[in-house]
Amino acid sequence: MTLNNTQYNTIIRIYEERQNKNRHILDERRADVYANVDGYRELDESIASISVEQGKKLLSGDVGALDELKRLLKELSDSKASLLAAAGFPSNYLEPIYDCADCKDTGYIDGRKCHCFRQAEISLLYEQSNISRVLEKENFSSLSYEFYQGEDLTRFQNAVEECKKFAQNFRLDYRNLFFYGTVGTGKSFLSGCIAKELLEAGNSVIYFSAVGLFEALSQFSFDYRNKDELHGIYDDLYQCDLLIIDDLGTELTNNFVTSQFFSCLNERHIRKKSTIISTNLSLEELRNRYSDRIFSRITSNYTICKLTGPDIRIYKRLKKAE
Repeated sequence: MTLNNTQYNTIIRIYEERQNKNRHILDERRADVYANVDGYRELDESIASISVEQGKKLLSGDVGALDELKRLLKELSDSKASLLAAAGFPSNYLEPIYDCADCKDTGYIDGRKCHCFRQAEISLLYEQSNISRVLEKENFSSLSYEFYQGEDLTRFQNAVEECKKFAQNFRLDYRNLFFYGTVGTGKSFLSGCIAKELLEAGNSVIYFSAVGLFEALSQFSFDYRNKDELHGIYDDLYQCDLLIIDDLGTELTNNFVTSQFFSCLNERHIRKKSTIISTNLSLEELRNRYSDRIFSRITSNYTICKLTGPDIRIYKRLKKAE
């Protein structure tokens, strides 16, 4: 993903703030222990003097100094753990604190960007923060069945169960979802429910309306001054843990769109990266509008969920106006 210097520095500042916050928490904990656990400070401070002493021995040719140092440090560590336990503190109370244990809040693992750094990039470049505000209201905890009846209710209940299984087994089971049906029946809402669950679990999620997705691909494809950005956006579309394409069919469909759409679906399938698509098109309209190979790819590799019923958004507006 391509960032300019300002964007990169913004993310780096976030990591610095995390490190400072967690360092401050650890300092407060250490001060608490020093004040309430007799002998702990002395053990802590003796580590430096013992290390210096054994270091001098090692430089003087004492080949056993290093092993002796390891033994002494182990004894000190065990003594400190015993003092903490006796005072009622958790054994890990003074261990380093990290928001991301994988990269230890550096953003990098072995010189490569950590998944948390990539999600920060996605959040910045694709305005994921705006989605997050929407997801505060649109999530499984706010889900309601009151707008559905009969067959519409059964379909929605089945779709919800599919979504919950999708989110719960995301790391274990590669799957894709395709929501289709009438306008305003909860397709985008269910995509958002899944997005919230996966984002909170540390997965990278990219959301695009179909119009926005193909406009971005078109802009970068025909702007030859931005080939680096083109490579970046393709990489993100193919590599992110979950790609959500909302309102498929609202874009202007042509050969370019059809080609790019198939390329995206095919590449993500090869890489076993999950995709969620929502559309107001019927399956027949989907087949007529796009190529047979796209229709085949979706019907073969996606769990199909049909949603029907009244337009919930209109229903809510009318209810507010009462």
